[in-house]
Amino acid sequence: MAKHIAVLGDAESIKGFSAIGIDIYPCEGDEPSRILRNLADSEAYAIIYLTEEVYNQTEKERSRYSDRLTPAIVPVPGVKGNSNTGRKRLSSFVEKAVGSDIIFGNN
Repeated sequence: MAKHIAVLGDAESIKGFSAIGIDIYPCEGDEPSRILRNLADSEAYAIIYLTEEVYNQTEKERSRYSDRLTPAIVPVPGVKGNSNTGRKRLSSFVEKAVGSDIIFGNN
């Protein structure tokens, strides 16, 4: 049963996560896709955080797991700034659930 948490991204953005017990996977170039696939297929992780940059790079791999309960693949801002990827994703979930974006007001 999946019960671990991982985070993928550039080393500078994710190094602090190890202090709270999250498994970190620094990656760059083509590595994020391979690492995400390995982690998700291992079924050891319930949650996999991706920096927004990695999240945007791994669309094909993420789509393989979109119908599965685990792992939950969640974007987080990196040190390069926030591109609002997480906010846009949450907004689309809210809109699907209630028919309108009641949180951020994007109708």
